[in-house]
Amino acid sequence: MAVRLDDMDRKILAQLQEDASQSLDEIARKVGSSKTPVWNRIRKLKEAGVIGRQTVLLDAEALGLEACFFVLIRTSEHETEWQKRFLHTLKARPEVLEAHRLAGDIDYILKVRVKNARAYDTFYQALISEVKIHNVTALLSMEEIKSTTLLPL
Repeated sequence: MAVRLDDMDRKILAQLQEDASQSLDEIARKVGSSKTPVWNRIRKLKEAGVIGRQTVLLDAEALGLEACFFVLIRTSEHETEWQKRFLHTLKARPEVLEAHRLAGDIDYILKVRVKNARAYDTFYQALISEVKIHNVTALLSMEEIKSTTLLPL
């Protein structure tokens, strides 16, 4: 169920999405409020689950993870036990940045970040050794055109 947000909540969230390391004073100044009301709203937004964990964004290429693959998976397995093993395998692999179950011809899509094609092959070999998969198609991203964590408010 969606949480009701007013304009001030949206302004605060926009500031936090842009840079969560800002001080309460900075956020309050930018949204036209004072520190205590901003702190109270942030606390309430956390309690409501609107604000999850806070983290830092790293530059994958600066860390040598230059290859981004989108992996399309088709499976003929749909039993509960297979799904549990598959999800456990994905969650245990740090290369998997995102995993989505899809409607349509493709069952799952993964976003995988690795050093190079050889590293992707190592990931692929490990994946198929742990779970039975009917078909895997890997698409190498040639250029990242847009990537954001900012949600539209």
